Amino acid sequence: MPNILEVKELVKKYGDFTAVKGVSFNIEEGEIFSLLGPNGAGKTTAISMLSTLYTPTSGDATIGGHSVTKDPMSVRNIIGVVPQDLALYEDLTARENLIFWGQMYNLNGKSLNTRVDEVLAQIGLTDKAKNRVKTFSGGMKRRVNIGVGLLHKPKLLFMDEPTVGIDPQSRRAILDTVKDLNKQGMTVLYTTHYMEEAEELSNRVGIIDHGRMIALGTQKELTQQVGQSETLILHLEEGANPEALAKSFNGIKGVDNADASDHAVTIICPEAEDVLAAVVSKANEQGVKIRSIDIREPNLEAVFLHLTGRALRD
Repeated sequence: MPNILEVKELVKKYGDFTAVKGVSFNIEEGEIFSLLGPNGAGKTTAISMLSTLYTPTSGDATIGGHSVTKDPMSVRNIIGVVPQDLALYEDLTARENLIFWGQMYNLNGKSLNTRVDEVLAQIGLTDKAKNRVKTFSGGMKRRVNIGVGLLHKPKLLFMDEPTVGIDPQSRRAILDTVKDLNKQGMTVLYTTHYMEEAEELSNRVGIIDHGRMIALGTQKELTQQVGQSETLILHLEEGANPEALAKSFNGIKGVDNADASDHAVTIICPEAEDVLAAVVSKANEQGVKIRSIDIREPNLEAVFLHLTGRALRD
């Protein structure tokens, strides 16, 4: 498939701070491409440049053959944007919000009303169309936000952290919506710091950290970078010191790396079962109570830890 998006050495500086540092990647028509990285990695800044909201300090990108720096109006006609922050009027109903934003896209009359009906069905809110947005849950508001980005039938949809701060049921509905849109032919650029979302949705993943693209490929290609390593996750009781525990694990034979996050320690090792007894014993020596243990096959979390020496975390 041809590329709908081509990004070449994109840079964004704010004074002495460089938020995006020479990022390059392509997206093929019809794929879901995820930018995966922790908060502050540069994902939103990259999306803002690609959607023509910010002007790059250097570099460029073309979308459907149009340059984001030289021909931004043509770019805006073929992209849809679902921002991380909600862009809705809470005193209006879901339908009124969609009509308002549809008019901003120069839609009107019967064609606008028909399109709004189609979008309400796509986001699963037909029965809530006449309800004011201020009465909606966070997840329902997110779905209306997605609907706004779909109104003009864009060729490429940018979705910036669309599941942040919502309940699991709404999150599931949004992920299913993304997959349904893709089945209908929509190309999606999806940013997230949730490894499991990138794993579920993506044809390819770009891992970004500190403004740089540190890895890019299919999930199989990325996980091959960590060989056959497994991930052992110890979920700790309240009051534990995961940093100290992780440091003590790094001396255990078979542990490639151990990193702490909130109430958990993530361990990369060739065989989790081979080190399990030793790490549990070490935790017991330190009086640390383990709430639960997960063992995972090679995944994107392991790739990020392998490349950066720290866990991908919220």
